[in-house]
Amino acid sequence: MQHRLRQSWQRRGWLAWALRPLSLAFGLLAAWRRRLHRAGWLASERLPVPVVVVGNVIAGGAGKTPATLAITAQLQAQGWRIGIVSRGYGRSDRDVRGVQPGDAPHAVGDEPLLLRRRAGVPVFVARRRAQAGRALLAAHPDVNLLVCDDGLQHLALARDVEVTVFDGRGIGNGWLLPAGPLREPWPRRAAPAGAGQAPLVLWTETPPAGTEENPSAFIARRRLADHALRADGSSIALAKLRGTPLAAVAGIARPEAFFAMLEATGLTLRERVALPDHDPFERLPDALTDNHTLLCTEKDAAKLWRLRPDALAVPLLLDIPPDFFTALGRRLPRPPDGGQR
Repeated sequence: MQHRLRQSWQRRGWLAWALRPLSLAFGLLAAWRRRLHRAGWLASERLPVPVVVVGNVIAGGAGKTPATLAITAQLQAQGWRIGIVSRGYGRSDRDVRGVQPGDAPHAVGDEPLLLRRRAGVPVFVARRRAQAGRALLAAHPDVNLLVCDDGLQHLALARDVEVTVFDGRGIGNGWLLPAGPLREPWPRRAAPAGAGQAPLVLWTETPPAGTEENPSAFIARRRLADHALRADGSSIALAKLRGTPLAAVAGIARPEAFFAMLEATGLTLRERVALPDHDPFERLPDALTDNHTLLCTEKDAAKLWRLRPDALAVPLLLDIPPDFFTALGRRLPRPPDGGQR
């Protein structure tokens, strides 16, 4: 059903039309909420350091987490001391907490755990991202810029820069959830309260034909790393796995994209198991109980390694053009310690 719904979001077929009334109701509620924030009836909290929000306007993964990692690394190179805040989608706990590399994915969320392990910067999770930001700054007073993983529609947190990530699906059929993939109307008519300029747009795949040109839009290249990671932190070159019978599993929004990227590197997949996004991996699917070497996404690895400690995680990387970071730097103040833009 999930796959069928996602297919319907790419066109205005019978299923999309059947869901259209719900989509209109969703749009009215979202518009009313934006008006309340703009009028000041609902507050947008501004934290004492600049905030960069990286997120989607379409449901499902578009490359937001790799974009957050790439942006964090570049801002660090410019002299910023970064912290990351997130809601921690799917986590079982509701407390405000800092994420540690050894945390269980169900306690902090699979994406915050990946960000903590890969970026090596403080990561805090809370239901309200402003609350996570306050806790992070209290625990790490040296941090002078926050990157918010997701949260474009979380208007309770004011932001200095927004980065909206799209993949090759674009805006789909252009309708709001559940008749289409959009979480909010696009393009925007006005910036939300608490936001700065119009968002920077980052494409992680080639934009669909007919996409309107935008001077604030940049095209990145999404690719797999040339190696896979073991549970003990060691790695193996993907080239060494060519000719080996392999199985692949992915609990992400678009598992078929991960499988296609693996095959594009010359690997042979005997089994492909697509699971729902953020799947908890409570049990191993029957198709993965054979002796094939098992590949997974880095996001799924911490959950899968409990069941298959021999599984190999393949990192996803994003090559962002320098012009994007130039545009991002223009929207931020100079780092307080005099770092370079």
